[in-house]
Amino acid sequence: MTIFNVINLAGGIALFLYGMSIMGAGLEKLAGGKLEGVLQRLTRSVPRAVLLGAVITGLIQSSAGTTVICVGLVNSGIFTLPQAIGVIMGANIGTTVTGQLIRLSDISGGGWLLTMLKPSTFSPLVAFAGAILFVFFKAPKKRNIGQIMMGFGILFTGMFTMEAAVAPLKDSPFFVQLFSSLQNPILGVLAGALVTVAIQSSSASVGILQALSTTGAITWGSAIPIILGQNIGTCSTPLIASIGASTGAKRSAIVHLYFNVIGTTVFLVGIYGLKAVGLFPFWDQVMSKGDIANFHTLFNVLVTLMFMPFTRALAWLAEKTVPERAEDAQDLSLPVLDERLFTSPAVALQQARAAVEKMGRRASTNFCKAFGQLEHYNDEVTQNIQTREDLLDKMEVSISDYLVKIGDRELTENENRQITELLKLIGEYERIGDYSINILECAQRVQDRELHFSSAAKQELELLYQAVKEILQLTAGAFSGADLAKAEQVEPLEETVDQICLAMRERHILRLKSGRCELEAGIVFLDIVTNAERVSDHCSNIAGRLVGNELDMDAHARKQALHAGSSPEYNRILEDYRQKYLALLPQMS
Repeated sequence: MTIFNVINLAGGIALFLYGMSIMGAGLEKLAGGKLEGVLQRLTRSVPRAVLLGAVITGLIQSSAGTTVICVGLVNSGIFTLPQAIGVIMGANIGTTVTGQLIRLSDISGGGWLLTMLKPSTFSPLVAFAGAILFVFFKAPKKRNIGQIMMGFGILFTGMFTMEAAVAPLKDSPFFVQLFSSLQNPILGVLAGALVTVAIQSSSASVGILQALSTTGAITWGSAIPIILGQNIGTCSTPLIASIGASTGAKRSAIVHLYFNVIGTTVFLVGIYGLKAVGLFPFWDQVMSKGDIANFHTLFNVLVTLMFMPFTRALAWLAEKTVPERAEDAQDLSLPVLDERLFTSPAVALQQARAAVEKMGRRASTNFCKAFGQLEHYNDEVTQNIQTREDLLDKMEVSISDYLVKIGDRELTENENRQITELLKLIGEYERIGDYSINILECAQRVQDRELHFSSAAKQELELLYQAVKEILQLTAGAFSGADLAKAEQVEPLEETVDQICLAMRERHILRLKSGRCELEAGIVFLDIVTNAERVSDHCSNIAGRLVGNELDMDAHARKQALHAGSSPEYNRILEDYRQKYLALLPQMS
């Protein structure tokens, strides 16, 4: 084997890894935002979670990649450890897909049909067709399909390059002796693990072993320990990813390690036990690509079936290995935005969306608490509101930065639109938080200066509070539940709030003229009304964006049309809210 063979081998490995990478990326983009819903539905039971792990890993071609996603999801609180265990077990099955694809190159025969079924014949055609779709079409779906097809073709091109490069090794006594020494189970497992750690993919290391099998030097005795070691080596990526993460995330990575180490140990004991009693007569026979693929699949399926009834035992073992830290028992001040999820933008967007929902809940809580301070002031409540506002400011920066980083990835058109909308919603919720602080400052002025509102003013403020509280609840429900019906109720209620505020200002001027209200208290009253009205305006903006995106129309144009009376349903809801709130104002005195 010359230096040129080594160069060709390196190039073949590079093409193989690159093809596998872009094929997985294309499949993931084709799945797009569907991944979010799948994650929620298919992890309710262990069998479903195993199926999910197998499917996702089959798409991205890396069990380590799937486990890293699990680490991120557990770290962010989206997954619990038992949910992650099922996905991790399924990931080991999904990672065998690549080997089964590569075994197609073992097809032999001279007929036209068999010749066309050989990867050496159809993979260049698939790559060429993919290049046409990717280069000459603009539709994202067609480009994603083209990327998948190109990756498939490049993967096999790399495979054939590796096979040609290692062909001279079949005549090398040193190479044959080297693989004979790997029949020692410890050396074989260690070699398989180290190669997989180096290239960070058990699928790729199995593919390289399949390429080496064409030399005729790979026997069952030497290949089995290597394949088992490859499964252990793939645990390195999640372990590295869990550094600095939460306790739950570390436990997920440890579960992956225990699963493969225990499974490998059981298999080694079983296989060498069978060999000892003479039940493994083909131990020294040459292993083909198909044999390697089948054994890799058999190992992962049997180990998964073995562990499925014992997921709680695995969780217990991980909990004992990584005990709970005191700080993990407390609720986090800020939502976890895990950059490990960037490998799956759809899941990262789900996490960002959950953080924006939390931001909205905190802003709504601050509004309600701040309004409560007007009637019953409490220093501790004030401190809590200010702490929550500090968190809102930090969340605005951290979530925005996180979304910008997601935007640097290859995204679908829908995912790019989601990022834009979430960035706008962050600004809306941050402003709601600011106006709530303004109301709190009004409450502090009332407390410090011992100001008093008239009975009518108190009743009006309570009415305004109830209306704005309802609009905040409708907005939160519309956003978190993607509820278009709730979103469409926000605008008529917002117009009602505007009319309430206008009427309150007019009634307040009359009270000032009649001397029923103090001047300084009156100024504070007007500030409260203005800030509450602006909170309502921002709720209208949020709901308008949600409805506009759903109906694919401009939010401002829609609002103008509604205010012009073009929608009978809008007019009906508006009248209902007027009767519920506005009609009560004249009764207050």
